[in-house]
Amino acid sequence: MPAPASADTTCAEYEKVLATAQAAAPVLAAMPLTERAGLLRAVAGALRTHEDELVPRADTDSSLGVPRLAGEVERTAGQLEMFADAVEEGSWLEAIIDRADASAPRPDLRRMLIPLGPVAVFGASNFPFAFGLAGGDTASALAAGCPVVAKAHPAQPRLSGAYARVVIDALRAAGAPEGTFAVVHGMENGRKLVTDARIAAVAFTGSTAGGRALADLAAARPSPIPFYGELGSLNPVFVTREAARVRGKEIVGGFLASMSLGGGQFCTKPGVLFVPAGYGLEDLIAAEAATAPMRLLHKGIGTAFRAEAARLAAHPAVQPLSVPEQDAADEAVVRPVLVSTTATELARHPGQLLVECFGPFALVVAYTDDAEPAAAADLMDGNLTATVHGEPSGDAAAPALLRTLTGTAGRVIWNGWPTGVTVGWAQHHGGPYPATTSVHTSVGVTAMRRFLRPVAYQSVPDAFLPPALRDANDLRIPRRVDGALTAAPVTAPG
Repeated sequence: MPAPASADTTCAEYEKVLATAQAAAPVLAAMPLTERAGLLRAVAGALRTHEDELVPRADTDSSLGVPRLAGEVERTAGQLEMFADAVEEGSWLEAIIDRADASAPRPDLRRMLIPLGPVAVFGASNFPFAFGLAGGDTASALAAGCPVVAKAHPAQPRLSGAYARVVIDALRAAGAPEGTFAVVHGMENGRKLVTDARIAAVAFTGSTAGGRALADLAAARPSPIPFYGELGSLNPVFVTREAARVRGKEIVGGFLASMSLGGGQFCTKPGVLFVPAGYGLEDLIAAEAATAPMRLLHKGIGTAFRAEAARLAAHPAVQPLSVPEQDAADEAVVRPVLVSTTATELARHPGQLLVECFGPFALVVAYTDDAEPAAAADLMDGNLTATVHGEPSGDAAAPALLRTLTGTAGRVIWNGWPTGVTVGWAQHHGGPYPATTSVHTSVGVTAMRRFLRPVAYQSVPDAFLPPALRDANDLRIPRRVDGALTAAPVTAPG
């Protein structure tokens, strides 16, 4: 059955959404931290309450399966609660106080971070909840005190309306100002959001082509705004000789599982695997690679996968490892494709071979010289992740490779797999372009930093300062006072 079409937001509806978000911004920014945290917890609770309504809709849209989507609801609720805890803890405000010093001489100077204003969020289709309308971008923007106008994904026609209602109703019941969260539909409305003077920042997860087009719009505005895009990543994996010798079969099994997880539709899917020649890992991959059909998110992604996988498999510099014939009946159903080449050939054709193929595809690269993996890493654009499989002792190649990869990836993994992104304080889900268009993360507490800007107050009377900078520190947040970290109230010098 074809998916129901979602009507584009009308001009009048769009104007109401943006005007209401603009009006909500100062109210939300001024809301006490405990109340703002309560908004996030209310949305988390509502998602859990409505899981049985939302998950079947998401499954019909995406074919991701009820168990996976139910887990994603819990992840989404959990990250909302994590941001709520962080809001109350307060260190993200970066409150700094330098008291007046007549001997310096120095005026009283106090600095903190404040919300940017309304944020436009473009969610992804491969994680309908965790990276969707109320996913990590929305959660971090609301936590920062910014209203959100989310652009509904066209691949989620059944989910979007119901998801939005749950979030809006929960925020309203918890006391959020009207306009704290809203959703618009339609491609043209998405472009309008990026150029609308009332939007202060944009968060985007999607393709490199689509993200770059919107980023260019944001930069071309009379007053440019930050565009935080997560665009594309190959997530290379490097296997040292010592690791291949000790546990080659185990590594092959882990790679194939990670590469095909979720139909290869994770942004952290390992798309390139470097293995030492002569250890039989290519043969193991060819023998153990799955060939069973997998249903991708929708026909458009399936069609794009088939075309790109076929192009790469036909390149004269590659050899097939597992290239099954694709079924003709359903474009959304595909079979995994794995091909191989050498580090020498890769160096000759980097622009043609080092290309992200969204879906269950991977390129295996055999190297003969220990210098070749690092040289290949230098050929790549930025990545979300880079992984090294090595041995903790007696592995001469691993330390230098780790150092090299730190310069090209946002997360460097040792003896693990990139699929699966833990939500926490230390997480960094980003990387040099085109992995992301900024230096910030889109996952974890520090994702809030994208939607904040610093303001310094000089010689402002205590009563007129924001609560975070007043002497009493009634919020009991950590602050840096005269260079020292403390949670104590400010007292008179001496």
